[in-house]
Amino acid sequence: MFEFLDNPDYDLVGAFWTTIQLTFWSAIGSLIWGTLLAAMRVSPVPLMRAFGTVYVNTFRNTPLTVIILFTSLGLSSTLGLQLANSESSTSLTDNAFRLAILGFIAYTSTFVCESLRSGINTVPVGQAEAARALGLSFGQVMRLIVLPQAFRSVVNPLANVLIALLKNTTVAAVIGVAEAALLMSTMIENESDQLFLVFALFAVIFAALVLPLGLLLGWLAKKAEVKR
Repeated sequence: MFEFLDNPDYDLVGAFWTTIQLTFWSAIGSLIWGTLLAAMRVSPVPLMRAFGTVYVNTFRNTPLTVIILFTSLGLSSTLGLQLANSESSTSLTDNAFRLAILGFIAYTSTFVCESLRSGINTVPVGQAEAARALGLSFGQVMRLIVLPQAFRSVVNPLANVLIALLKNTTVAAVIGVAEAALLMSTMIENESDQLFLVFALFAVIFAALVLPLGLLLGWLAKKAEVKR
């Protein structure tokens, strides 16, 4: 039934491994940058609040495809940004992969930020005021008092953001990253008489990635849930 998979050009495992790597590194970067953005959104410094607000509203409302294309055509082709060793034989592939991660971080971090900001709003104001009264700085209050509680209260929303990120990695195909969506497009072109099987194959594999991830994150959400 799936005889076309015998074609050595169809590296199914490699394509999905690239998808997993895109998700992993983008998730880490988005969590870090999104946390910093959330801190900016609630900062007492007006300039930081303004930057956080403008950034989040701009990138969250920009289509992801536009952002990914901008990283390739704008940052790389026009401005000459290179994130890989130009002397390497895989420099083009590595550069496209890292530019895609940069684009995913820029986009996904805005959703992480808004999820965390909603979690910050659930922390009683009195706790932050008491910490400031003890002489803690804003950074210390956020790091020691507010963010640990905020993270526990938004595990479910953050899990949804991560699952959406996994599915959004298919957009990286537009700049030539050899992930699952690009391979699927190639197989559709070459195996026009097997369209249903190609779609079914990729749908099943994506489901096999997303469902266990959702179950794991759901379990973590229950473990970390704040008892009220």
